[in-house]
Amino acid sequence: MAVEIHVPELGESVADATVGRWLKGEGDAVSAGDALVELETDKINFEVEAEQDGVLESIAKGEGDTVNVGEVIGTIGEGNSSAAPAAEPEAESAEAGQPEPEAEAEPVEANGHREDGEVRASPSVRKLADEYEIELAGVSGSGSGGRVTREDVERMIRNQNQGSGETAPTREAESPAPEQDGQREAKPASSQPPAPDDGREERVRLSRRRQTIAARLVEAQQTAAMLTTFNEVDMTAVMELRNRRKAEFQERQGVKLGFMSFFTKAAIGALKAFPKVNAELREDELIIKHYYDIGVAVNTEEGLVVPVVRDADTKGFAGIESSISELATKARDGKLGLDDLRGGTFTITNGGIFGSLLSTPILNTPQVGILGMHKIQDRPMVVDGEVQVRPMMYLALSYDHRIIDGADAVQFLVRIKQLIEDPESLLLEG
Repeated sequence: MAVEIHVPELGESVADATVGRWLKGEGDAVSAGDALVELETDKINFEVEAEQDGVLESIAKGEGDTVNVGEVIGTIGEGNSSAAPAAEPEAESAEAGQPEPEAEAEPVEANGHREDGEVRASPSVRKLADEYEIELAGVSGSGSGGRVTREDVERMIRNQNQGSGETAPTREAESPAPEQDGQREAKPASSQPPAPDDGREERVRLSRRRQTIAARLVEAQQTAAMLTTFNEVDMTAVMELRNRRKAEFQERQGVKLGFMSFFTKAAIGALKAFPKVNAELREDELIIKHYYDIGVAVNTEEGLVVPVVRDADTKGFAGIESSISELATKARDGKLGLDDLRGGTFTITNGGIFGSLLSTPILNTPQVGILGMHKIQDRPMVVDGEVQVRPMMYLALSYDHRIIDGADAVQFLVRIKQLIEDPESLLLEG
């Protein structure tokens, strides 16, 4: 008996997801606990696992489809993916006057085609092929076990259009036009020319997370009166302290002493001095937060994510470094949970690790402030009337000018500068 594969609960306030990729193909044998499909949400990707042993009998939702919590996306049947058992002798079937019984197991498949001529493809891929009058039997599948994917069909569409000089109709096109005098009516041409299939262009589907990042960045610029102020900080004292203590720190604490813990501590000190920067605007009310959940931007293959160090003001340097290291590892391994990303009162992003000298970070709404760190670079500075070479870093604070006045923003950044240039004072701020 087939068991349905349902979209599981996705977390608070997350109602739907996008099918990223199927890790198993139709007809593949699966064991309980095997990852079947990867689903993408606004914040995280996660895998749906098989609940029993058997065979992935059908795939109801293909890559790129939007699915809701509880929706059926496929089925698992009993048995295995071995070839069909030998059929009954032909004479016996003829005597009975009935056609030969169907094999209980799936027929052997090759290049996406089963022995019975059926092509392996998800319903969404079949629908796309129907829209563009593509015969799936003529498409070579590149998916698992030779399954025909959306990309395979789109490639065939481009090839046909180039050969005929036509452009592909839009996805919303109506069903095929009726034939007249044995000829099919020409389809309306798209306003967009087809992408060349000579390797100069590549079509890449945006992940759900990438689409969400794009939407939120635009939203931040459209809804907040965003402004950025800059300063520079002399890193001499922090670098000297770090170099002197990092070996002992790692030996005792089991984690490296980085710059992020210093800036997290400095940001908390500045937030305590200027509480409006640790706030959120809700309609006509300002919600000032007296806790310090600091978001730390982490770059991943899927895009930027901002996991949160909870109650960072209660943690020492080792606690902050351990939390950041753990969250960064989970982010790069795709193991972040919704609780790791939810909330946050202020964000720190470090473009300096990629070589950025100066930038204007965009707010992580609904937060009203974000601190941007940058590359440490030796520059000539005047110190006590003498020109000295000092390791300097530009700092940027982007803020919502509806809530934070320019004077407060400047003083907030100056306070961070003071704390970093006198790192012993960070112990007092904790």
